[in-house]
Order: sequence, then structure tokens, then C-alpha cells
Amino acid sequence: MSVDEAYNFKKIDDHVSTAGLLNEGQLALLKAEGYEALINLLPDESEYAVEKEPAIVKAQGIAYEYIPVDFSAPKAADYQQFESRLKELSGKKVMLHCAANYRVSAFFAIFACKHLGWSEDRAREHINSIWQIEKYPAWAAFVDAMLGVKNA
Repeated sequence: MSVDEAYNFKKIDDHVSTAGLLNEGQLALLKAEGYEALINLLPDESEYAVEKEPAIVKAQGIAYEYIPVDFSAPKAADYQQFESRLKELSGKKVMLHCAANYRVSAFFAIFACKHLGWSEDRAREHINSIWQIEKYPAWAAFVDAMLGVKNA
């Protein structure tokens, strides 16, 4: 099973892909598929977390970044850490993942809007292509706040 078969996989461009959970076999293929770094937003205590993930990734010589984001309460500080790490990895082939590509799609959409010239509409289309964020009020409010949307 290749990396692009991971749950809710989405290739953004030649340098960035996003996904939900990657299993141990997919994690072990990252280097062979050209990835140089992975950012994981899924907290280790999640029932979906892969216990050996850091070891599997690091054993391949791939940079591993762990930024646990509480799904029930996303924080600007979490995004800022993500933003900083992703900027540092510019030019490298990077996999961004969480459990279902919900956290990651929101964070990446915000990043793309702020740094890659995406319009707010494109950012929201990206998120909505993966999940229905409006069903999760904490996330809808978080994305609105991060994109600078004022609630009327």
C-alpha cells in the first residue's frame, strides 16, 4: 500500500501532501516515495496514533515534527508552531498528517492563504473537499479567526 492510499490523502503540489492516518507500512515507504519530512498533528494519546511512528520515520532519515493538536480545542499557538515548522521545511517534500486530514487540512489552508497566495475561497474549498467543518463549531470558529473573518 503506497502513501497516496492513506486515508483522505491529498497531493497539494510536488512538495506537500496531506493525509489522515498512515499505517506502519505507509510510514515505512515515505523515504522511498521521496518524502524528506513529516509533520504529525495527531496527539500520541489518540486511539488512532501509531505508537512506533517517530521511530519508523526517523529511521529513514526523515525529519519528524510532532505538534499535538487537541481536536476539541484548536489553538493559535498550535497553528503558529505548524507555520514555523512548515516554513523551515520549504523546498522539501513534506507529508502533513493527523487522524482524518481534518486538523491538517485546516492548518494547511490557513498557511496557504497567508503564505502561498491562496484566496480565502480556495482555502475553504480545500477544507470542504475533505470534511464539513461547519459540523465542528470549534474548528469553524478557529478557521474564521485565523483567516481574519469578523462574525457579524
